[in-house]
Amino acid sequence: MPNAPLNALLPDAILMAGTVVAWLNDTFTGPSGRRTTYFIALLTALVAGIWFAVIAFDPHVYYYFTRMYVVDAFASAMKAVVTLGYAVSIVYSRKYLEDRDMFRGEFFLLGMFSLLGQIVMISGNNFLTLYLGLELMSLSLYAVIALRRDATQSNEAAMKYYVLGALASGFLLYGISMLYGATGSLDLGEVFKAVASGHINDIVLLFGVVFIVAGVAFKMGAVPFHMWVPDVYQGAPTAMTLLTGGGPKVAAFAWAVRFLVMGLLPLAVDWQEMLIILAALSMIVGNITGIVQRNVKRMLAYSAISNMGFVLLGLLAGIVDNKATGAASAYSSAMFYSIIYLITTLGAFGVVMLLARRDFEAETLDDFKGLNQRSPVFAFVMMLMMFSLAGIPPTVGFYAKLAVLEATMNAGLTWLAVLAVITSLFGAFYYLRIVKLMYFDAPQDTAPIEGHAFNRALLTVNGVAVLVLGIIPGPLMSLCLQAVSHTLPL
Repeated sequence: MPNAPLNALLPDAILMAGTVVAWLNDTFTGPSGRRTTYFIALLTALVAGIWFAVIAFDPHVYYYFTRMYVVDAFASAMKAVVTLGYAVSIVYSRKYLEDRDMFRGEFFLLGMFSLLGQIVMISGNNFLTLYLGLELMSLSLYAVIALRRDATQSNEAAMKYYVLGALASGFLLYGISMLYGATGSLDLGEVFKAVASGHINDIVLLFGVVFIVAGVAFKMGAVPFHMWVPDVYQGAPTAMTLLTGGGPKVAAFAWAVRFLVMGLLPLAVDWQEMLIILAALSMIVGNITGIVQRNVKRMLAYSAISNMGFVLLGLLAGIVDNKATGAASAYSSAMFYSIIYLITTLGAFGVVMLLARRDFEAETLDDFKGLNQRSPVFAFVMMLMMFSLAGIPPTVGFYAKLAVLEATMNAGLTWLAVLAVITSLFGAFYYLRIVKLMYFDAPQDTAPIEGHAFNRALLTVNGVAVLVLGIIPGPLMSLCLQAVSHTLPL
């Protein structure tokens, strides 16, 4: 292991410094400095995100703070994704917030604190570091969801998320305490070695793993720990929903990889069996329940649940017959899927916020009727997002689903791959229903679609990215495979 250079931590430091500067600016300038706070948050996220992306090509693994924090190719790539995802989120949210008098520093500051939590989750190499990152992210999200204090539905969503999140944190801490009691260490590498030695009581380990998996499933929104997802998506203002349903999902996946793969891979046979149940239930409940939803945000919540089921498919397909020959391919397919899910989610919520205006929320299916007649470009962008979520070629969602299904088949779980295909057909119904409404129904709302020019341009680029990555998925998939290969503890 090479000596850890400090420049690998510079983008993390930039994020922290940017958060402090934005905080000071908002404190001393008040309402007059909100636009400056926005630009500080945006510039900080862009600079750090690009820097993370550059570092992701470094194959070395660096440890910091007595091995509690790790910088490797996987961490840098995932941090680049969530950081740039945050930048895109606040750009999409700008007009929406301005129309509702919520364009305040608190939104951007809480988003940045949440982003810092995600960064710690992704780079954590110790159970305590991983937990602290989770709580920093979660507490910030609880607050940002309740930011609109005059909205009863928003406050209710925040309360549900907070109570269930506290319960999940309790599960996680209990699991960590059992693993610490069994292995005598909180360091992921030391836990890996202790478990692999085979000299530890299996019963204690399995109990710890059960509670760890429960915490992971809650943060990813997998069934049966999904109860908070639809209520939070629907109840929170759309800008807050995007902050909750975008980058945190990717961070939760990376967090799961740290816990289950970097620390508990010798117990893969046990936690893979749990993930099989979670994945199957998530795909069934998410896709079937989504059919009956009339609220678009609630529909996208059930879409998130089913998509997390697909991410779990990649996670559970790594170890076959105690052999890790296909581990890198399987985990990289899940990584690729989580990245594509974020890009698609950003685009879908971006269109929802573009259609919204002062005193009007574009949240029901009827609000999308005749969108092609009002704006052919953004109807086409929304169609690409729906096609990608449904897994229809030539969008990138098709290749993402194909890669995960291939990994599942290679693991010998043919029945699970068949179930994934069948449930995806159910899910395609509610995605294509939106496309039908946009192109074949008469518009009920004829108001002009407004939005900042940069917002509209970025949304167009988002749509093009989904199409281009679907036609040329190879480079991104290769980067994911390379990042995972350099990080696996094998």
